[in-house]
Amino acid sequence: MLFTGTTTGTIRSMKYPVTQCKEYNEYQGHAGPVTRLAVTCDDQYLLSISEDGCLMLWKISDKEGRGLKRDKELAYAEEVLITKSDLEEKNQVMSELETRVKELKMENEYQLRLKDMNYNEKLKELTEKFIQEMEVLKTTNQILKADKEKNDLKHQDEISELIEKQVREVQDLETSNNQKLLLEYEKYQELQGKSQRMQEEYEKQLHELEESKTLALEELTEHYEAKLQDKMSQLQWTQEEARQHQREHEETKKQIEEDGDLEIQDLKIRYERRLREERETSLRLKGETGIMRKKFSSLQKEIEERGNDIDRMKAEQQKLQGVIKSLEKDIQGLKREIQERDETIQDKEKRIYDLKKKNQELEKFKFVLDYKIKELKKQIEPRENEIKEMKEQIQEMEAELERFHKQNSLLDLNITELKQKLKATDREMHRERQKVRDIEAVVKRFKTDLHNCVGFIQEPKKLKDSIRELYSKYVQESDVAEIVGVDADIQREYAKQREHLERSLSTLQKKLVKDTEIHRADNVRVMQENVTLIKEINELRRELKVSRSKVHDLEEALGLTRKDRKSSLADSKGSSTDDRHSPRVLRLNAEEETARIMEMQRLEIKRLRDLIQSQEPILAIRPNSVGKLPAIAT
Repeated sequence: MLFTGTTTGTIRSMKYPVTQCKEYNEYQGHAGPVTRLAVTCDDQYLLSISEDGCLMLWKISDKEGRGLKRDKELAYAEEVLITKSDLEEKNQVMSELETRVKELKMENEYQLRLKDMNYNEKLKELTEKFIQEMEVLKTTNQILKADKEKNDLKHQDEISELIEKQVREVQDLETSNNQKLLLEYEKYQELQGKSQRMQEEYEKQLHELEESKTLALEELTEHYEAKLQDKMSQLQWTQEEARQHQREHEETKKQIEEDGDLEIQDLKIRYERRLREERETSLRLKGETGIMRKKFSSLQKEIEERGNDIDRMKAEQQKLQGVIKSLEKDIQGLKREIQERDETIQDKEKRIYDLKKKNQELEKFKFVLDYKIKELKKQIEPRENEIKEMKEQIQEMEAELERFHKQNSLLDLNITELKQKLKATDREMHRERQKVRDIEAVVKRFKTDLHNCVGFIQEPKKLKDSIRELYSKYVQESDVAEIVGVDADIQREYAKQREHLERSLSTLQKKLVKDTEIHRADNVRVMQENVTLIKEINELRRELKVSRSKVHDLEEALGLTRKDRKSSLADSKGSSTDDRHSPRVLRLNAEEETARIMEMQRLEIKRLRDLIQSQEPILAIRPNSVGKLPAIAT
């Protein structure tokens, strides 16, 4: 079986699969269109729901009145039936959750704005601190520049004075040393000439003495050797003669024994003469040898005197050599002094070169500091431009907030008008309800009287009298005409007011949709701007950390004190506390108040919409009093 619901409130049943003839059975049960159908798990009952608010239960059976057989096991349905109280509780919970979500959104927006305010204040503090530190660095840099220039001038003056003194001292030393060297050199040359002449003379004398001595010795040795050879030859001859005489004597002794005494005496005399002659010659030779010895001793004395003279000359030469050595030592000392002066000059030149290097390094450091200051200025300028752009954006946002405030004021006026109209409609509704209550009371009384009349249905006369009484009691022509006219006027006025309210509500809904879309777009844009601002703030924090580290390094390099930093921090803290009460913060608080007011107005508009929607079915239930009761026939 296949079941379908229609817009007229009927339920159609047909066979499945559907045939071309489309045969179906139709059952009337609901006063409004059917919205939902469901079959029970045992295929015995059909549940239907309609817009009239009724739930109907249909029993499923075939033409013979038998129930359907199930070909499959029971399956659980997806629908869950709940009571109206649970649904209302869930709706209340949903509304509470929605309000809670809105409150959380408002709190988040408020916290984001507070964070933006704090970040803006911190940015101001950091920029002020950075500017103060930059000013302090500029002042210290200027002071250091002035000190450096003064020190440079002092160093240049001192260097020029030292160079002049050194030049004068070097010139004086050179002149004095040159004069001394010239004098000593002249003395040295004179002494050297004297020593050379003395050495030449002594060498000549020694050479002459040695030559004369050698010649005399050679002559004496030759003379005495010749004499000795003569004497030796004479001695040999005499010895030979003596030997011959002895031989002859022996021979003669043997031959002449007789003439021995005379001949011996003669021989003795002759030999004694010869001995005397020999003795005289020996004495003469001894005297000559003594003379030669004396001459030799005198020559030795002369040689010794010449040696003493030579030793004396050597001593004088040694003295002169000592003087020359002392002069050479003085020259070496002077050369050492000159070398030491040259070394001192080189050391001073090295110091001057080191000072020049330090000066160049300081100039490089100055150039680096100037370049860093320029870079920091370049970095600060785009930040200042960005801050200006942010200020312009904030001003634009303030203008937009003022525009929203004006729109909110216009919406407030519209809402007040709508409230007044709603109050008027409430009054009219109250009057209409009172009329309906009166009519219902009259109808109840009429029903009771009619029920009493129906009790006389067996007695026509009493029934007729009672009906006449009813007619006279409840029906009057003027009243009927007035009621008809009043009902028609009320219906027209109600229709007009309803159309007007529907139009105004549709326009307000369109405006609200547009405003909500614009507000959402603005919120999205503001959130994006807040995100970008937070990113920029984080980047600025990083850059500030880097710049603080650089500034700290520069302070350490330049030797800044911490007291200035503490004073600058105290000033910056004072300025930050003053900025917290600035008109910008008050402006942001006013913006938050306007946002809250807008949110409360939205909630009020939603409540009014719900109230209007709840009033519409009550107005639709009210019956039209256009019809006219029929007259009772007499």
